[in-house]
Amino acid sequence: MTYSLLLIAWIVILGIPAAIICLPWAILTGNVQPLYRASTFIVRTGYALARINVQVSGRELIPAKMACIFMANHVSNLDPPALLPNIPGRVSAFIKESLIRIPVFGLGLKLAEFIPVERSGDRESAADSVAAARQILVKGIHIMTFVEGTRSPDGRMLPFKKGPFYLAKETGAPCIPVSIWGTETMMAKGSVRIRPGTAHVIFHPPINPGDYETREELMGAVRAAIASGLPEWMRS
Repeated sequence: MTYSLLLIAWIVILGIPAAIICLPWAILTGNVQPLYRASTFIVRTGYALARINVQVSGRELIPAKMACIFMANHVSNLDPPALLPNIPGRVSAFIKESLIRIPVFGLGLKLAEFIPVERSGDRESAADSVAAARQILVKGIHIMTFVEGTRSPDGRMLPFKKGPFYLAKETGAPCIPVSIWGTETMMAKGSVRIRPGTAHVIFHPPINPGDYETREELMGAVRAAIASGLPEWMRS
């Protein structure tokens, strides 16, 4: 629990002054970059303090000056902060709608144009989320999504949700498969305890949605790419 408490304390100590300075600036000017940079700095330094080493490969494969959809597997709550600061440029993401309702934190997410998703699973709410994501991509902002929709309980890959692939086919935005592993032993699902270790984040070559006739074929190509970067036992 020591590293968990250390990380939380670091986020609070730096997060409060960052919020006091950057949130009003973002509200008054519409410029969220200082808030975004401050947040990623806090995450990077907090991970270093908690002895979480993030080993990244394949960043050179990401297309320059083009909004992409980053599609990753999901094995731990440590995954989003490990991935997002290592994506060049500004990033939005699909998040649980309940996070938007958290005071101050939710306002920051809203200003950064993160996309709330209802867990009801009805078509109307899913269509609204896809439409919002489409507008984000038009602005030149990347989308980050964990395509299983939830964390794997044991590290093995789960079935993918269809929403991100509807978005990819509708917009034609390049899909960047991302493999994440190592975090499953550092912070398991259902636990708040953090163990030091190395998180592996592997970016794969972009996949053009236009090269596939159906969403299912695109999904299969992305799944194969993500699986190729994972240890054998996680590929089921």
